[in-house]
Amino acid sequence: MITLPSTIDRDPMTDFQGKRALVTGATSGIGRATALLLHARGATVLATGRRTAALDTPADDRWLTLAGDLTDDRFRGALVDAARDRLGGLDVLVNAAGILVAGTWETTDLAGWDRMLDINLRSVFDLTRRAIPLLQEHRGAVVNVSSVTGTRAFPGVLAYCVSKAAIDQLTRCLALELASSGVRVNAVNPGVVRSGLHRNGGMAEDTYAQFLERSTTTHPLGRVGTPEEVAELIAFLGSDRAGWITGECVAIDGGRAQTCAR
Repeated sequence: MITLPSTIDRDPMTDFQGKRALVTGATSGIGRATALLLHARGATVLATGRRTAALDTPADDRWLTLAGDLTDDRFRGALVDAARDRLGGLDVLVNAAGILVAGTWETTDLAGWDRMLDINLRSVFDLTRRAIPLLQEHRGAVVNVSSVTGTRAFPGVLAYCVSKAAIDQLTRCLALELASSGVRVNAVNPGVVRSGLHRNGGMAEDTYAQFLERSTTTHPLGRVGTPEEVAELIAFLGSDRAGWITGECVAIDGGRAQTCAR
């Protein structure tokens, strides 16, 4: 008999007590905000990213770090080994690592295309595939960080749009395949969020400032989002409160996906 979790009168600040979470992209932006939020709500977190120094807080026994390159097959294996050996298992996997590099069909060569899909899609699939046996042991949850570009087409970011549309479909397919084992798979689809994503992809500071200003007009709520707002949704989808939600790609975009191109 399946025992259903009770969330009645439960304090959300304790949603993750006793839970183990692996969060990628935890050095900045949405990944960083999510790792910190899950930790604040009781989880033991294995935080990963490329930069060791950016992972080294908070300093307690529920905050573990492992720096490396997610496109490296051996590192993905090491992450899952660390989840098993250092965390003692896995309840939540958050795939937040990703890159955004601008490019049209004319300016995107095969090397750029492969790099975008390697980081944004291939590594997500393989890390999740490797982590599934651990998640099945505890009827865990996967939350993928997608984008409004997964559901709507935007010019100038061709490979990024394709990678995020693929993440949405991967989310839905895995949700169906894993439902019988109690593992839930969902995604969040943010609009423009103030983070390092665009600048890390090569956008100059003055161009980025102009982009943020213009984004206040393209998002119906009149502003861009924050990593902490997206982290709240990720935490909900990864918690028992969302125990009957799977296969969903949830917009958190200030209404951006509801608008016509302009």
